[in-house]
Amino acid sequence: MIRQIIHINEEDCNGCGICATACHEGAIGIVGGKAKLLREDFCDGLGDCLPECPTGAITFEEREASAYDQKAVERAKNSGGFAASLPDSGPFAGCPGSAPVDFSDREYRSDDTPSDSASKSASRLRQWPVQIKLLPVQAPFYNGAGILIAADCTAYAYANIHEDFMKDRITLIGCPKLDMVDYTEKLTQIISLNDIKSVTILRMDVPCCGGLQSAAQNALQSSGKFIPWRVVTVNRDGSLTE
Repeated sequence: MIRQIIHINEEDCNGCGICATACHEGAIGIVGGKAKLLREDFCDGLGDCLPECPTGAITFEEREASAYDQKAVERAKNSGGFAASLPDSGPFAGCPGSAPVDFSDREYRSDDTPSDSASKSASRLRQWPVQIKLLPVQAPFYNGAGILIAADCTAYAYANIHEDFMKDRITLIGCPKLDMVDYTEKLTQIISLNDIKSVTILRMDVPCCGGLQSAAQNALQSSGKFIPWRVVTVNRDGSLTE
């Protein structure tokens, strides 16, 4: 059939994998360092991947293509990942650096930190990735967990962020000013589709961080769930306000 479908210009593609993460249907993967349309029947032609491409390598075209198969997409989702239905792909079809990893079972030892560290502080990061734009909307590590939605500057302004905020939480970081995006829709999906137990919003005492706080609060409201939440502000001198 003739229909609208995406076209990827490989010469312009830098292989960042953002489009693969943005594609809710799992139609795109990274092969040989370039984005590829792996399944025509997984592409709905709506183009969620287009605004995410930093090089403009993705466009629409009208051509002969397989019909969009929503049932096949749902089967792939339920099987544990889109890549399960792709014969030549690994367990994750997107950018390797964005592949979800769960660290929650990690055992912390004294040799996990540099020998010259007086406090022997261990990383409390429970998952990868951490950037809101790269995180999947559904993953096992969300279920039964509290989430920390943090402005990326907070990690530099507040020294004890790992122990006081990241410990026992899933960490989501972003900067709406630099990313130039409203995180509301993505955060709403994460909260709605997973068993989130609590939400902590960690922002800086600067106006642009209001966008992060607003997105998180709007997402909580849009999810229709009643989840305990709080906002903590990191001041530029390293102190906290709650």
